[in-house]
Parts: sequence; structure tokens; C-alpha cells
Amino acid sequence: MKKPILIIIAALLIAGMIGCAPAAQAPKTDKVAYLINGALGDKAFYDSGQLGIDQLAKEYGVETRTIEAKFDTAQYGASLQEAVNYADVVFVISYGFENQLKEYADKNSGKIFVNLDTVVENSKKSITSVDFIEEESAYLAGVVAGLTTLDTTIPGINSEKIIGAVGGDVDPVVSAFIFAYTNGALSIDPQIKVETKYLGSWEDSAKGKQVALQLYDLKADIVFQIAAAAGLGVLQAAGERGLYAIGVDTNQNDLVPGNVVASDIKDVGKGIYEVFKSIKDGSYKPGTVFKYGLASGGVDIDFTAQKQVLPQSIEDKVMAVRQQIIDGTLKVEIYQGE
Repeated sequence: MKKPILIIIAALLIAGMIGCAPAAQAPKTDKVAYLINGALGDKAFYDSGQLGIDQLAKEYGVETRTIEAKFDTAQYGASLQEAVNYADVVFVISYGFENQLKEYADKNSGKIFVNLDTVVENSKKSITSVDFIEEESAYLAGVVAGLTTLDTTIPGINSEKIIGAVGGDVDPVVSAFIFAYTNGALSIDPQIKVETKYLGSWEDSAKGKQVALQLYDLKADIVFQIAAAAGLGVLQAAGERGLYAIGVDTNQNDLVPGNVVASDIKDVGKGIYEVFKSIKDGSYKPGTVFKYGLASGGVDIDFTAQKQVLPQSIEDKVMAVRQQIIDGTLKVEIYQGE
């Protein structure tokens, strides 16, 4: 009789111990930092991320702080330290200070680090990355440009098969954009020539305008800008010449109405929002690499504008290609360069 009673008591004690075991604590998320290597006000990449941060503050009631390093390499370390001191969750665009980010993430295991637009892996595998498949939307931008330069019924389009692209600087992401843009245009006509220029700046809109005017002088009648705030000058040049441009990251079609025919969308804010949502619902796993392409809505092409420029036939063709990419019947080549 004693043995069964002892077994029952032991079982009850074990059950009690299990019941008293502390539940896994949810990570702290009260304060969120948005650390960017550049500056707000580009009406594109950085501002798109800020929209996501603002959405977190509105929907989740978290405190937020945006830290702008303003392309000053001397500020990168101090900016990281400020973000770590302030926030529980750090969303960071780490161009130029990836190694410092790895060090800070390794040393601050109690913080959540989410790197935006590139993949950064630290030794502890704790940095989550949001990587956009920009080739898919840039390919569509190339299709837009290719169809546009061939349609001489559009006012201002010349008989030359020349299009342009302006990059803020030479880096892997800009190279991926231009690689896919070129492939998209050549899929329309292999004889299309793509003139490409780099500014060496993400902020100098005057230089962006100057370089775009040079491309228009070379007979390009449409120019794709991938240059953050400096790219706003490209859009201004299109308006000045009565020619055409393609915007980037956010819908820039109404910035120069009638001259920005489409925008290549990279929804940084969406990436921020969805990762934070996963943290709150408990599905978040540190070190995950999220891939956002056309199918997930992380990138896209947008024709929405107050003043439509392109004929509906061009838009329809582009949207048909878009659907092929989403369906998987058209595979867009991914840039493999450095």
C-alpha cells in the first residue's frame, strides 16, 4: 500500500514543481529605435522605413526614436550605442557599419536587432535580416522603360532606343537594381541601350539633376533613379526637359506630375511592421532572413498618379509580366555580383 501512495505523492510534487516553473518571458518591446546610415527626407527608402516606425507607434503604442547618422562614418558607432542604450528593438540600415553592428549584437543579447535591406550575420546568429528581392520590381521598371522608349506616339519620345539609370553610388543593392532593370528592358528589345551613371552621393539633388540632363542629352528619353534624396534631382530634370523618369522605393509619380511614369516600390515600412508583428505574436525567431518580393508585396511597380502618362496598353503589358513573376512562370535572374 505504501508504494502506490509514494508514487502518487511523487507525481503530485512533480506536477506542482512544473506548475511553479516560471513561464518563458516575452521579449521587451516598449521602445523601438530606427537607426539609419543616411537621413530622412528622401521621399524614398529612408522615409519608407519611417512610415513603418510610425505605424508601430500608432498601433502598438510603443515609444520610438529615429537616429540619423547622415552618412557620417564618424557617427556610426555613437549612433549604435545610442540605439542600444535607448531601445529594446533596433531596426537598422547598416550600410557602412555592418561589422560594428555585429559586435554590438554579440555584446547585447538582451536586445533585438533587425537589419534592413541586406543580410548581416553575427557570430551569435541573433541579427534578423529583411532582404528585398529588388530584382523583381527593377525588372518591371526595365520593362516600363523598354516599352516607353519604343513608343514614339508618346510626346517627347525620340526614335533612338536609349534609356538611362542613375545610381547614388556603386554598391551591391544599386547594382542589383540596374542589373535587373537592364534585363527587363532587353527582354522588350535586345537593341535597347542602357546608359548608366553614378553620383557618388545620396544627398546631392543638384548633381542628380545635372547627371540626368546629361543622359537626356545622350538621347535617353526615360531615366530610372536609384539615388535616395539625390534622385529627386533626376525627377526634376525630367520635368524640365519634358521627358520621363521612373521613381524608386515609394510612389514618386506625383512629385513631378506628368513626367514620373511609374515607381519601383521597396516597402521598407512593411518589412519593419511585419517583423515587429511577429515579435508581438510570439512567432519571431532571431537570425531569420525574411525575403520580400512581388508575391509578398515587399516590392512592386506602381503606376498610380494624378496624371497618367503612359498608354493603357503599356501598363497592361507590364502588369501581365508582373503576374508571370508572381506565378513563377517567369524567373527573374538574381544579381550575383559583389
